Amino acid sequence: MSAMSAMKDHEENETESQKEEVSIIKHPQPSKQQQQPQPQSHSQCQPQPQYQQQSQLLLPKQQQQQQQQQQQQQQQQQQQQQQQHQQPPQQPPQQQQQQPTDPASPTVATTPEPVTIVGGDKACPKSADTEPEVSQLCPKVNTERMICLLFWLQDGRGFGIGELVWGKLRGFSWWPGRIVSWWMTGRSRAAEGTRWVMWFGDGKFSVVKEIALLWFCRLAVSLVYSLQTYQLSSLDLVLRHSCSNNSLKYVAAECSHLSDLCLLNTDIWHFLSTDICISCGSLNVSLEHPLFGGGMCQSCKNCFLECAYQYDDDGYQSYCTICCGGREVLMCGNNNCCRCFCVECVDLLVGQGAAHAAIKEDPWNCYMCGQKGVFGLLERRSDWPSRLQHFFANNHDQDFDPPKLYPPVMAEKRKPIRVLSLFDGIATGLLVLKELGIQVDRYVASEVCEDSITVGIVRHQGRIMYVGDVRNVTRKHIQEWGPFDLVIGGSPCNDLSIVNPARKGLYEGTGRLFFEFYRLLHEARPKEGEDRPFFWLFENVVAMGVSDKRDISRFLECNPVMIDAKEVSAAHRARYFWGNLPGMNRPLTAMCTDRLDLQDCLEHGRTAKFDKVRTITTRSNSIKQGKDQHFPVYMNEKEDILWCTEMERVFGFPVHYTDVSNMSRLARQRLLGRSWSVPVIRHLFAPLKDYFACV
Repeated sequence: MSAMSAMKDHEENETESQKEEVSIIKHPQPSKQQQQPQPQSHSQCQPQPQYQQQSQLLLPKQQQQQQQQQQQQQQQQQQQQQQQHQQPPQQPPQQQQQQPTDPASPTVATTPEPVTIVGGDKACPKSADTEPEVSQLCPKVNTERMICLLFWLQDGRGFGIGELVWGKLRGFSWWPGRIVSWWMTGRSRAAEGTRWVMWFGDGKFSVVKEIALLWFCRLAVSLVYSLQTYQLSSLDLVLRHSCSNNSLKYVAAECSHLSDLCLLNTDIWHFLSTDICISCGSLNVSLEHPLFGGGMCQSCKNCFLECAYQYDDDGYQSYCTICCGGREVLMCGNNNCCRCFCVECVDLLVGQGAAHAAIKEDPWNCYMCGQKGVFGLLERRSDWPSRLQHFFANNHDQDFDPPKLYPPVMAEKRKPIRVLSLFDGIATGLLVLKELGIQVDRYVASEVCEDSITVGIVRHQGRIMYVGDVRNVTRKHIQEWGPFDLVIGGSPCNDLSIVNPARKGLYEGTGRLFFEFYRLLHEARPKEGEDRPFFWLFENVVAMGVSDKRDISRFLECNPVMIDAKEVSAAHRARYFWGNLPGMNRPLTAMCTDRLDLQDCLEHGRTAKFDKVRTITTRSNSIKQGKDQHFPVYMNEKEDILWCTEMERVFGFPVHYTDVSNMSRLARQRLLGRSWSVPVIRHLFAPLKDYFACV
């Protein structure tokens, strides 16, 4: 019994030990395998065969064979699992060198998805380094959003590269642009809190503070000006590209309401042209631009009034015809045109690259003298001459009571006229009155220039009473010399013209002489109870400051009339005239005796190169014409200047009118440069024939 019991006890012990061995093989430490990394799982499974070989000595032969088969099957399963979790031996070095954030890495694209371990085990936990790779492999991740996120975070500074924004620089209006990388500019990185912006239109780069940047979609209302200033094709491409590009889908989401703006037709362009200032882009339009289709704000109107007739020494306009500004201007190649257009306006309104093409074209005819009237978004008005005249005739910010109207005097009651001429010059007023046939009873002139006085004395045979400096004339003198029927004058414009950078304005320098005219005008007015016609006229330059012009109008209690002598002579000469002469606003009409072309003013054997000359001033170089500074006359196959007699014909004076006391050519030009245009004064004085006796 003891032997049998010992045999049973031995068999039971062997069976229990066999069960323990089998349980160890079937469950090879699952908790340790889940916690340890995959590369170490293979090394941890190696000691198991040794442990199994030690236990096989205690088992029967059949059981050992079964256990060996089970061990081989389990080893094969473990090897398959290890092969699925591990990459080939040659790949781990590449995986260590791989940048996990590089979406274009070939190892990321070929990495298989993790396989779950038999027995309910999960895949190995993802480390922080491998998360970006797995997220890009997941089919549920939106790659477009990821690209958009990279655009936003590629430099981690907000306003991601490629973002459409509105930017503001000091001294400039809000303008659209695109955030670009610093390497695109070829310069250094932008400082903290700033971004590199490439501006639409000229493609230039600027560093802009982030506080001066706004989302493009937040200012969609201001897009109207962009639509006005850009070509439809280019703007349409910009907006379509921005809204269809996969990398900018967030723009399309916020700017879906702009889709209609991309498809504006020609009719909408004409509608917008009346609501936008084409000079600066402001939506506060107060009137229409006189030359081109589009509106004009009050600020640009004031600038246009000051600069439209401001000319440089070469005879060309000092500023752009559209915006009255511009750092670089294109000068028209037409000899009879004196207009300029800035590069910015040309590229924005005509089209990108139009300015560069105009520079290459020689000669280049500007948009005012070209054959066609439409250039991109720039449309020349067909009635621009009348609009320009109306613009200057109705440009008044102040309303005054209409001047007192005097009925014409019966012919038998008309008397000779008595004139007070302040700043008389070379007696243009008296010359015109004689040409009109108006009898002059007395002509009192205030003049300080000796050459001018000499011309007046010689040419009018002592009929002029010179009284010296206007500042020395008093009320007593006016009562003694008067009464006067006509007071005329034009104070010096040196300190009023904006051409002079050192001008002192209306209240300093020679500008104060206007108040002498104002003082004596009031002294010469008829007293209460006197029922007689009384007329006056004050002249000055058009290119004056708006504030000076406003002050002069306020003192004289009337608005000026702008008259350009080019309509009745062979020279440009725009001037403001204040006064109460009848019909000052009537159209300026040339007479058959007026010399409208330069050729009509030249001596025999000389040929004019231009139809009309620039404004002739006291400077000698004002005779030269065009951007190349050509002389206006050909003689003996050579260029030549205008002779003094020819300049006198241009101004409407008789030949040799200033040829007295052996004056030089330059001295005679100075006298003519300060004088009035005879045809213009004749136009203004003509209604006086209905009030005063004539020859």
